[in-house]
Amino acid sequence: MTDTAVGTPAPPAGRRANGKGGRRGRTWGLLGCGVLLAVPTALLVVRLTGLDAGTPLAVPVVLFPYGTVLSVLSLVAVLAVPALRSRWAVAAVGLLAAAQVALLVPRFLPDQRHVPAQAAELRVATVNAHVGDADPRALVRLVRTERIDVLAVQELPSAGVGALADAGLDRLLPHQELHPEYDTSIYSRIPLTHGGPLDADTAWPQTTAEVTVGDRTVRLVAVHTYYPLGDAERWTRDMTALASVARNSGPDTVFLGDFNASLDHAPMRELLAAGLTDIHAELGRGGARTWPAGKPLVPPLIQIDHVLHGSGLAGVSVAERTVPGTDHRAVVAALALLPRTGTTDA
Repeated sequence: MTDTAVGTPAPPAGRRANGKGGRRGRTWGLLGCGVLLAVPTALLVVRLTGLDAGTPLAVPVVLFPYGTVLSVLSLVAVLAVPALRSRWAVAAVGLLAAAQVALLVPRFLPDQRHVPAQAAELRVATVNAHVGDADPRALVRLVRTERIDVLAVQELPSAGVGALADAGLDRLLPHQELHPEYDTSIYSRIPLTHGGPLDADTAWPQTTAEVTVGDRTVRLVAVHTYYPLGDAERWTRDMTALASVARNSGPDTVFLGDFNASLDHAPMRELLAAGLTDIHAELGRGGARTWPAGKPLVPPLIQIDHVLHGSGLAGVSVAERTVPGTDHRAVVAALALLPRTGTTDA
């Protein structure tokens, strides 16, 4: 009888190598995920602390929604890929994504606000004319098709005023507060009163006027602020000045124009806190984008053109429209005047 040695077989060398390689791949994968999420994390910190006000951080914070998408996709990857899955990784990425989503979700949930069927409506539009390069005939068609009552135009020089007149805008909107020397003008189907430059500390004067709708007087402020890429401090002072005006404007107020600000900017949130509502967020259209427009390879990425209104009005509809020649999309909105008994002064 022959003795046979029995022992525990050693694992193949390849399996040992694969184990080390798997651990190495896991480490590098998690490290890469952490590096990838550094930007969304930084954007979240800026968004929560308001560090963008008056600083160059006002430029990258507009990408906060895209950082949120990246975080959510990273969470899906961590959950789906066994090599990346770990308790701490899921918790960290999940917490980041949850915080970002919590900040974004409200602008995608429409307000449940009752608007009486008989409420008077005011149809407004705003467009940045790109120093008069916007196609005047296309803009006139927009006014006619959308039945616009009030149009605010930014970056409209004297030549642009003349081009719009030649295209027939004067016949549709004969009442005008024109200030090409300042930047922004207001056109209206309804007679304008108390027009002129706004008394506020802004880089260039904003244009204001009033219209009567039904038995109500609505104050209009056509807005074009400085831009944060050029001077973040000057832009912040513009937004702060507008917030001061909003606090003293009452509930029947409409601010519309190019704010050079998104809903993720702290100065914009300060302006809204002064008694204004962004109609896109009000109607659950938080994903709207208005700039840059007209680029062959780059779609609009962010929303910096807004229609804001006081508590005496409610949003009925809002849309973005392309006007050839300008790098901004026009915003068209319908506003209803709520019964006075349902409002309080701002």
